[in-house]
Amino acid sequence: MTIPTITSLAFLTPGNFADDDPYTGLEETLQLFEYGERSGFDGAWIRQRHLEHGVSSAAVFLAAAGQRTQRIELGTAVIPIGYESPFRLAEDLALADVLSRGRLQIGFSTGMPHAELLGDLVYDGDWRGFDLSYGRIARVLDNLRGDHLGGLDTVIHSPGNVQRPRLQPHDPGLAHRIWYGGGSLRSVRWAAENGLNLLSGNIVSGEGTDDFTTAQLNLLAEYRRALSRQGVERPARVALGRVIVPFDGADAAGRARYRAYAAGRHARTLTPQGPKRTLFAPDVVGTAEQILEQLAADPVLAQVSELRLELPYEFHREEYEQILHDTRQLIAPELGWRPASLTVPETVR
Repeated sequence: MTIPTITSLAFLTPGNFADDDPYTGLEETLQLFEYGERSGFDGAWIRQRHLEHGVSSAAVFLAAAGQRTQRIELGTAVIPIGYESPFRLAEDLALADVLSRGRLQIGFSTGMPHAELLGDLVYDGDWRGFDLSYGRIARVLDNLRGDHLGGLDTVIHSPGNVQRPRLQPHDPGLAHRIWYGGGSLRSVRWAAENGLNLLSGNIVSGEGTDDFTTAQLNLLAEYRRALSRQGVERPARVALGRVIVPFDGADAAGRARYRAYAAGRHARTLTPQGPKRTLFAPDVVGTAEQILEQLAADPVLAQVSELRLELPYEFHREEYEQILHDTRQLIAPELGWRPASLTVPETVR
């Protein structure tokens, strides 16, 4: 058995809020990002969700988080590209990244959740014929790289300025911090071929197997084979997501809530779900000692060095902080992780 060695520890939070009081929930999520930075986490990530009690614009939220933190990486997993304008989204992300001093990590996915409700609200034409898949993400990347628009003699005039037009602010470094949430062999090949980092969580496609672990190992192997074929010069990052909920710092009511949460999701892990044969990983719930035993036996975790805690939906900030605290103090150090320096770099002062 290969003991996992984690060098980067991050968390992904859903950004819950109450229907009649969105400010409180969003403010508490920003406070959770601050808590993660104080605790030495390497990254804090937010989900982007539409029509739900969660963050509908990751770019806006991360711009706010960038002003509340100084060191921690700020990520989103994932932005469904089908609802986005590749140029306008690239503008928003570039602006948020500059304001954060280059700390954004942006994850994408294809598809359009709630498409039958939202498609006609987002697009004036028949969106069903548009390319809402990989090509749309490639256009975001092209825009971020900031090639000039028009010919060599094309300029635009603004008050006090004449310049060649391109996306502003010009922030080409962000193009190297783009991730893809890959759950199928085809998607991870595309991510590798386009030089994207890989996010792999607790949901994958069952291609040729009913076993989650086998399927996820196959995805990682295919991604790395595709990278090798591309001769990629820049080392790609791979982050593994797991729902990890330690009991140690929770009271009796909290432990009961955690057990009920995991039990309510366990049935989906037993067989492939739906026409796409989706496979789900079991949640890792228990004492730190029990969790470490499970993680040590996870062959997928042994293949990566970046771990992202996927925090449960609909929990409270105090519960999230307890989960982060116990993971940071009792679990991650046993996996070889050490907290980031809390000294603020000169570049972000």
